[in-house]
Amino acid sequence: MDPYTGEIKGKYERPAFFVTMFRLHRWLLDSMKAEDGVFWGKMIVGVSTLLFVVVLISGIVIWWPRTRKALKNSLSISVGRGFRRFWYDLHVAGGMYALLFLLAMALTGLTWSFGWYRTGFYKVFGVEVQQEGAHGGAARRGGRGSGQSGKNVSHSSSYVCWQQVYEQLALNNPGYKQITLSNGVANVSFNTFGNQRASDRYTFNPRSGKIDEVVLYKDAEKAGKIRGWIYSVHVGSWGGMLTRLLTFIAALIGATLPLTGYYLWIRRIWRKKLRVSGISLS
Repeated sequence: MDPYTGEIKGKYERPAFFVTMFRLHRWLLDSMKAEDGVFWGKMIVGVSTLLFVVVLISGIVIWWPRTRKALKNSLSISVGRGFRRFWYDLHVAGGMYALLFLLAMALTGLTWSFGWYRTGFYKVFGVEVQQEGAHGGAARRGGRGSGQSGKNVSHSSSYVCWQQVYEQLALNNPGYKQITLSNGVANVSFNTFGNQRASDRYTFNPRSGKIDEVVLYKDAEKAGKIRGWIYSVHVGSWGGMLTRLLTFIAALIGATLPLTGYYLWIRRIWRKKLRVSGISLS
């Protein structure tokens, strides 16, 4: 939009590919049902994630070495001892290297799947939350936008002062990472480790550009801070580009675990059948 005239020049939207990937990741391309219908996509993702946590924890129990030598062997990946050995090491050692990241992603991701889990998760950190749908935030944003649809007359005058507010906040916060503005609210985030959604919140008059209220992140509600931390840990952004890269690699390794696990399981069954038939397998 033109900040001086309020004229809408275009609309920024995420590419359709990433929107599809997001819906696939969260809901298996399903959509929320009207009234009390079962949100099957969300349910399947949640149950699968919960079972994934059980598999990871049980894998630790099975893997736990009895000696230091066994520990060393369990954490090494052999590339010159055959294809089967490589897949076995990738499954065992790769899974252990990615374990903490995979558990972090799974345990935080479950907060978007089940209300009871979200309530318990927050309670661990001493925060009481009200039961709400997984899309409560999106619903509220949509509701606000729909409420403004009948106020288009004031939009052009409201946008004129946004540039003024932006420049003032940029001047007062030289180390900012991003400044986002909406109708009467501005958020200033910084390039710091930890909660990547941490931001100072400013309320301003959209007609005059005068800043009326400031809520610093350190004074924000604890529930909002935890929400930001959950997202940052889930996507691995809490430590900057390094942790994002490690989380990405861990996610790739996690995707190979079912493949390597099924391969080893099927091969074991095959070997048993061949042994019963009296055929040796090198």
